[in-house]
Amino acid sequence: MIILGIDPGSTLIGYGAIKNEVSRLECLDYGAIRIKEKEDSLRLLAVKKSFEELLAKIKPELVVLEKLFFFKNRKTAIQVSQTKGVLILALAENKIPFIEVAPLELKKALTSYGRASKGSIQKMVKMILNLKEEPKPDDAADALALAILGCRG
Repeated sequence: MIILGIDPGSTLIGYGAIKNEVSRLECLDYGAIRIKEKEDSLRLLAVKKSFEELLAKIKPELVVLEKLFFFKNRKTAIQVSQTKGVLILALAENKIPFIEVAPLELKKALTSYGRASKGSIQKMVKMILNLKEEPKPDDAADALALAILGCRG
């Protein structure tokens, strides 16, 4: 099964794809989609186009999205919510199932500590997927962690 983790942001969307075969996890790809458009409608169109290209390339059977948790900045929260809506729309149009996971739930499942640091997440992802180096940027490491959690059901 191919699982794609997504860490949504307004202009940076982390992604991480893994393959789960007989309880063996293999990292297929990870990185970040960078959106340069500033105007909302153009930004959201770019998000949809870039995400659909990623879906066509990875061909996931399940997508794990990070839930919006808490934002200090209202404008950022709205933009990330818009981005997430576009991602969910693309998943629905492509008939790809998805689940959502809260950041605290993710951290607790991966490290046994709900307030784990970004560095702790990167170290665990590196270890679990047997990577040569810690995945960067942080958004991609979080996305890989989401995909790992998707394997655990």
